[in-house]
Amino acid sequence: MMIVILKTLLEQIKGLSGNPKLIWKLYMASPSNDSTAPVSEFLLICFPSFQNWQHWLSLPLSLLFLLAMGANTILLITIRLEASLHQPLYYLLSLLSLLDIVLCLTVIPKVLAIFWFDLRSISFPACFLQMFIMNSFLTMESCTFMVMAYDRYVAICHPLRYPSIITDKFVARAVVFVIARNVFVSLPVPMLSARLRYCAGNIIKNCICTNLSVSKLSCDDITFNQLYQFVAGWTLLGSDLILIFISYSFILKVVLRIKAEGAVAKALSTCGSHFILILFFSTVLLVLVITNLARRRIPPDVPILLNILHHLIPPALNPIVYGVRTKEIKQGIQNLLRR
Repeated sequence: MMIVILKTLLEQIKGLSGNPKLIWKLYMASPSNDSTAPVSEFLLICFPSFQNWQHWLSLPLSLLFLLAMGANTILLITIRLEASLHQPLYYLLSLLSLLDIVLCLTVIPKVLAIFWFDLRSISFPACFLQMFIMNSFLTMESCTFMVMAYDRYVAICHPLRYPSIITDKFVARAVVFVIARNVFVSLPVPMLSARLRYCAGNIIKNCICTNLSVSKLSCDDITFNQLYQFVAGWTLLGSDLILIFISYSFILKVVLRIKAEGAVAKALSTCGSHFILILFFSTVLLVLVITNLARRRIPPDVPILLNILHHLIPPALNPIVYGVRTKEIKQGIQNLLRR
């Protein structure tokens, strides 16, 4: 029986010897070819339809990156050096600035390296590390906004109890909660993606390693991967937004009852900066979600650009809004510049 099989194989090879194209096709279709070899790196292809525009786009992106890094660094130094800013609200604002800095450093330098030096390759571990940081730190930022909304709720609705509720110990516990909750829930996203078998090439049509862009290259079923990210993301972000909405509903209800002259304006001014930051964050995120849902109706490069801007616009605007609208921070920055 074995002899018959060997003879048949030899006859097939002799028949194919005069057709190299067919041999190549069979090799490429075989399960042992390079397409199923373990992936050691990915190639990031930014804006596949507009490759020629990358150098021009790099200029505003680099300016926004420098603005975000500089503004957040100045804010952190100001809060650190000014004793009058050593208060729970400003500690939370420092946490927000740290998260923004990490998000910018995780995404933007690699994007600019692609634009300027054509450094498209990213290692397997680096890609999934970037994915983890983006998923966890984005939800950490949302959770920080929620804690800050609770701070404003206590300050306006229970002003006499504020010093006893919002303490340094409360901030420390809040920071631990923000980190632990979001790391624990976000960690399975890159782990699920890393366990997939990648056999559909290593070219990612994106500037960053998003879960959807990477998992598309797998030959495994990615339904659970996508379902987990969808449920986890909307559970975290959705619960934060709901709690923020509830907090501001109570704040508005209390503010409308205030009859003292100028008290309403003063109460709203304490929430104005925080509300503007939430508006920026939510608007950019909402636009990004809508464009991804309507992916077939819009150019594929639009969601890629919005994803990059989502890691730049809120970090660049957050410290500026607080610096302009908050008298204590403005005074602290002026003192810092005088030094």
